Amino acid sequence: MFEASGRLTDLIFGSGPVNAVWSPRATVQGMLDVEAALARASAAHGVIPRSAVAVIEAACRAERIDGAALMSGAAAGGNLAIPLVKLLTARVKQVDPDAAKYVHWGATSQDIIDTGLILQLRETFALLDQDLRHTCDALALQARMHRATPMVGRTWLQQALPITLGLKFAQWLDALTRHRARLLDLRERVLALQFGGAAGTLASLREAGPAVAHSLADDLGLVLPALPWHTQRDRIAETAAWFGMLIGTLGKIARDISLQMQTEIGELAEPAAAGKGGSSTMPHKRNPVGCAAVLTAATRAPGLVATVFSAMVQEHERALGGWQAEWDAVPDLARLAGGALAQIRDIVTGIEINTGRLASNLDITRGLILGEAVMLALGDSIGRLDAHHLVEQASKTAVKEGRSLLEVLGDTPAVSEQLSREQLQHLLDPAHYVGQAHAMVDAALASHQAFKP
Repeated sequence: MFEASGRLTDLIFGSGPVNAVWSPRATVQGMLDVEAALARASAAHGVIPRSAVAVIEAACRAERIDGAALMSGAAAGGNLAIPLVKLLTARVKQVDPDAAKYVHWGATSQDIIDTGLILQLRETFALLDQDLRHTCDALALQARMHRATPMVGRTWLQQALPITLGLKFAQWLDALTRHRARLLDLRERVLALQFGGAAGTLASLREAGPAVAHSLADDLGLVLPALPWHTQRDRIAETAAWFGMLIGTLGKIARDISLQMQTEIGELAEPAAAGKGGSSTMPHKRNPVGCAAVLTAATRAPGLVATVFSAMVQEHERALGGWQAEWDAVPDLARLAGGALAQIRDIVTGIEINTGRLASNLDITRGLILGEAVMLALGDSIGRLDAHHLVEQASKTAVKEGRSLLEVLGDTPAVSEQLSREQLQHLLDPAHYVGQAHAMVDAALASHQAFKP
């Protein structure tokens, strides 16, 4: 018998730990955790009897909720909280009819859904922060090991000038270090309680409202905001933007690796594993399947971010459609971010590097990519414009005759009169024309080392 939970592609584009945070059961449990905390906070300030708390807490277990009834009720009620409160109240009533009167006291549906969402985001941030740290550590190791390993830099998908492989890793590291810093700031603003009652005034709790809100925030370990944010969705939009930017950076890394993994390039490869990257028809294939998953996430994320940003335009004190549009978009972004980051973490940690291909690809043009270095050296004595013309003509001759740039330049009197063969060999050595690549690697490593959240 075929059995599956969730979507069939969950483990292609997501990760087990982050997927678990956003599972239906976890989503329901997050809302129930808020209901239990609300009962405790309300009882602490005399709003509901203390005798009701234990019964309500005991009923706040996701496994005791009828999922089919919850989904059916949500279709009728317009959100998950309305049927959840009814099911919870019925469960409590079976044990203590009097305690059932105090379920969900003083809250509105959005308080429960939004705060449950914040609890899920908190777990997600912790998981992503851990994976970001591991990924950055792996990138730092690679950048340090290959600080001086020369490779060709490419612009417009064409060979440009020499760089180092260490610089490639350092660029990725530097971007992810910034995402770690953004996450640190993000947590302080986003992980805030949502508790305002029907119209965001806590009128139903009378004078006890501020005290209950304070205790509820403390109980859940969340920041108590200055006021409820039912239709002020900047916290959620900022979270979506961060997910989108992180996924975009991971997509850039995946794009680079997959391009360098092409058969004709062969400089990098995803870690090998049994059954990974094969083809259903071609036995020789080794496909960049991890990169494909990340690039899929990077393709989907902008649309989801746009949905959340569009949803910021909400009506008055409670939204009609905008808030609801977040319900699938934010979890999808979280799952995609978790999956993409896990893929890049594993790829970078075990990445295979073919230094022979790095060297041979660097020599494909037989020195043409180092023409700039010769031009600048000649320019010191004959002027930049004349030097440019000489090297340009030599480059064309080299291509036409199938010779190296060193041979052609050495046979050009106007060049050999200014530069010896030894000087030309030095200038045409890729390792001698990587600019500040080594220092840039060191700078990225220093930033990574200094980041201590």
